[in-house]
Parts: sequence; C-alpha cells; structure tokens
Amino acid sequence: MKQASQTLAIQTSGRHFYDVTQKVLDWVDQSNFKEGLLTLYIQHTSASLLINENYDPDVLVDLESFFERLVLDGDPLFIHTAEGPDDMPAHIRTALTQTSLSIPIKQGKVALGQWQGVFLYEHRYQSHDRRILMHVIGE
Repeated sequence: MKQASQTLAIQTSGRHFYDVTQKVLDWVDQSNFKEGLLTLYIQHTSASLLINENYDPDVLVDLESFFERLVLDGDPLFIHTAEGPDDMPAHIRTALTQTSLSIPIKQGKVALGQWQGVFLYEHRYQSHDRRILMHVIGE
C-alpha cells in the first residue's frame, strides 16, 4: 500500500466550468498506481467539483442556466455580501454541489465513465487562483 498527493493549481477567469479531467488523468498516470482510490478536494468555499458529461458542451450551459435560476445573484434575502452580489450565491452553489470527489483506479486508469469528465466549477465572477488537492491511496 502506498499513497501520493499533488496540488493542482487552476487560474479561473470567472464563473464557468473548467474541465480538469486531462490534468487529473495525467497525474494519476504518472503516479504509477494500478489499483486504488483517487480523492480530489477543492480548498475553497466559493468553487466546487463536479463529475458530469464532457462530450456535449450544452450540458454545462444548461447546468449554469439552472444554477442561475436556482440561486440568484444579488438576492435581497442574503445578508452576507462582503465581496459583492455573487458572494453568498457562490457559497450556496458550493453547498449544493461538492467539495470532494472519490474515483476508483482500476488497472492503472481512473475509472470514469465513457462520457464523464471532472470539472472545477467557479462560482464567482472574478478570476481566482484555485487549488485542488489530488490524493491517491492504493497499490
């Protein structure tokens, strides 16, 4: 049994889904694990991680449209607006999505489904430096 970890730094340019799949796959491939468990953890409260379709980009457009309707920027309900009208909505979007993902490694490959990709979902309008901690435990 062994383990390895690495921090993946992503510069975002505002609210958007950022496909980090290839960077994750490349790191796992270089780590030489045959079987194990990959954990991805984003170290932020206004961005999140998702596994979703990475074939048809309309899926991501529809997801963002849904979240725009579900959690309105500048909603007068929110009193936490220290960093602007997208501040509290960003925290709610994070609460509704995920800050960590667990993905098996089988036969040296990350066991994503055929159309699955890993995305960093930036919830703020401003650009940010985001960090995803990647950790693998296995053989």
